[in-house]
Amino acid sequence: MEHLGNNIARLRNFRRIPQKEMAAKLRMTQQAYSAVENKAEIDEDLLEKIAEVLDFPVQAVRELDAHSVLSINQQGGNAGSVFYQYNPNEKIQELYERLLKEKDDIIKSKDEVIEMYRKQKNVS
Repeated sequence: MEHLGNNIARLRNFRRIPQKEMAAKLRMTQQAYSAVENKAEIDEDLLEKIAEVLDFPVQAVRELDAHSVLSINQQGGNAGSVFYQYNPNEKIQELYERLLKEKDDIIKSKDEVIEMYRKQKNVS
């Protein structure tokens, strides 16, 4: 399970929001907010408020994987920032599944051609 406080801190830093500003938006002190970012588990209501302030879905905050996060700046500015998770294992699995399906389709097609030739041979 991911450390929710760390995930929040990463997303906050991505948005370039200082802790003091986050605390003000959440109507708490900066010290109280700092304590939130140090917690592994966070109350669901507070997590929803934080996700709303950060403009990320709650699920993204929960499932953020620090090892697979890429931040890409497009057009040299903050407005063009793109944030997404990239997991090469998922891509490999998707490729493997696609290749298996293609292999199965080819085998099915060949079986149909063989059956067609058998029927033609029996007719002749």
